Amino acid sequence: MTAFEAVLWDYGGVFTPSPFAAAHAYARAQDADPDTLVRIVFGSYDADTDHVWHQLERGELTFADALTQIKLEAEAAGMRFDTGEMFSGMVADEVDRTIVIEAVRAVRARGLRTAIVTNNIREYGDAWRSQFPLDELFDAVVDSCEEGVRKPDPTIFQTALERVGVDDPTRAIFLDDFPGNIDAARAMGMHGILVGADPTPALDELLALV
Repeated sequence: MTAFEAVLWDYGGVFTPSPFAAAHAYARAQDADPDTLVRIVFGSYDADTDHVWHQLERGELTFADALTQIKLEAEAAGMRFDTGEMFSGMVADEVDRTIVIEAVRAVRARGLRTAIVTNNIREYGDAWRSQFPLDELFDAVVDSCEEGVRKPDPTIFQTALERVGVDDPTRAIFLDDFPGNIDAARAMGMHGILVGADPTPALDELLALV
């Protein structure tokens, strides 16, 4: 068995409910097609493109400018789009997410290094970083809006590996709720674990590996 040295963690959809699930629920609430709304809001998320959300996550656009463009496209497709309404669905979480934090602590207790690798937006940085003790839990935080590159671009994974001192990707584990990001990590040689709405099976797999 590979002697793992580090575990990399996605943020949204792992430490929080999935933003994609929130978007689906928001679309269904207005009798709209969920896949169409996700495409309009997030673009083709298993690629790194010039979609406005991707530019936002790379720190190339402001949140306000991105939302203006997304709202216009949604309205052109006959949908209502309000980011507050849509992401409010992430607040009501029936899953106890403290189990994820405890898994981070368990991994670190076994001597592995940890990092967050997140596609995120600059304007939300203070809010998400205040939700848990980053300095205690992670050796590095790699945020797309600060790096100018986002998952699934392998560059962001390579940056994270370098910051936790791992030369061989096969010695790292990566957890994410989006299959395209897991595929990208696996293509580099990392062990990818897909996190579902209930993170328990993924965490069980992780702890069995380490």
